[in-house]
Amino acid sequence: MKHSLQLKLSQHLTLTPQLQQSIRLLQLSTLELNSEIERFLQDNPLLEREEGSEEEAAPQPVSMINTAAEAPAATATTTTSSTSEEGEGQDNREPEIDWLRDDSGSYGGHDGDDDSDFPQVAATSQSLREHLLWQVNLLKLSERDKRIVTLLVDTLDDDGYLTQELEEITEMLPEEIGIDLDDLQIGLKHVQQLEPAGVGARSLSECLALQLHALPPDTPFRCEALTLVREHLDLLAVRDYSKLKKLLKCTDDILRGTQQLITSLNPRPGGSFSDEEARYIVPDVVVKKVKGMWRASLNPDAMPKLRINRMYADILHRNRDASLQQLAGQLQEAKWLIKNVQQRFDTILRVSQAIVDRQRHFFEHGEVAMRPLVLREIADTLGLHESTVSRVTTQKFMLTPRGIFELKYFFGSHVTTETGGACSATAIRALIKQLVAEEDTRKPLSDSQISEILGKQGIVVARRTIAKYRESLQILPVNLRKSI
Repeated sequence: MKHSLQLKLSQHLTLTPQLQQSIRLLQLSTLELNSEIERFLQDNPLLEREEGSEEEAAPQPVSMINTAAEAPAATATTTTSSTSEEGEGQDNREPEIDWLRDDSGSYGGHDGDDDSDFPQVAATSQSLREHLLWQVNLLKLSERDKRIVTLLVDTLDDDGYLTQELEEITEMLPEEIGIDLDDLQIGLKHVQQLEPAGVGARSLSECLALQLHALPPDTPFRCEALTLVREHLDLLAVRDYSKLKKLLKCTDDILRGTQQLITSLNPRPGGSFSDEEARYIVPDVVVKKVKGMWRASLNPDAMPKLRINRMYADILHRNRDASLQQLAGQLQEAKWLIKNVQQRFDTILRVSQAIVDRQRHFFEHGEVAMRPLVLREIADTLGLHESTVSRVTTQKFMLTPRGIFELKYFFGSHVTTETGGACSATAIRALIKQLVAEEDTRKPLSDSQISEILGKQGIVVARRTIAKYRESLQILPVNLRKSI
């Protein structure tokens, strides 16, 4: 084989540092963007905020993220878990029962009145362990018994349940400390007397029973509720009311009152001590109706106001020596950042307005009027790449009269109608939600019946698709939606 030298010309695309920065800034959320800008401000003396914009350094949160519309995407950070048709639970407990949750998404009731005259001060939240140990120290127990109770408190999970068997805990303890199974059983009794009621339970049934025992003896339906949670909780989970009435030998009114009492209890007594922090968002775009037209505009609170430091810029302009080369590089970086930030918001506004133009019926009539939309349609209209539109619509939020939505919420698949048109999956979900809300709870609609109703409206949707959409909306199956 003979070796030789050859000259070959070729072309290839190279991403410049400025273009790389532009792409990176485009995919950041508003809060992440401000964190990135703060880093630039600390590292680059040529960059500064405009006078009077110090208060805008960190935009004030406008709304909690879970107040955004409940889109299928994961913007809303809900943590509800749906119950399967078999009523299977988690962590080997009784079935997770969604009927324990009220319409507000919380358990039980509380007085939420605030006195606006007092300033709101961020308080350090107390953990469940700290709250329980504070009560243990008040108990008139021997030091040995307090150590046993403390040991069991440390074994509880975040919901307040004892997930380990007492026998297993006994085997893990060294023999020389002299703690046997009887000691742990007595210690558990002390734990189950602590507040909040229900802590130390080893199952959902025991948790609810502990809370019922803590109620006054003359509480209506208390005896029936104790029998139900101890012996027939699985039947209540699947809402087999006919069988429950036979077993309890009661009327519809008694069973209804018993169910209402049980649903007022808290299946997660330790949940209120969770240290999870609420996530806040700042909308990038505000949508309003102006002279009969829906218009998108940038949120000024989300836009950082940057400029070049004039003093350093004048020094560079008067002196061109080599000692200021680093400063000159920082000046160029500052100019790039200002330009890329402006370009970022310009692109967000263009994409947002294009979305508003195509989804104007949604702003007028709601989710049922949402039309099918894909990224490519917006990309072709604006002359952008599809990946650019994807970056723009990720973690960017739009404030509208109907709530706060992630831009991706307005995109979705479609289902063909009988007339040859297309219906958005979001619109179908809204119709399903509407049908379920208006159904007779004694005879709730099955997935097949919902499919038939939509079919009469010209929307052909298979039963399996209805089930998938229903689950994404966290709507229970038909047997679990039935009431007395």
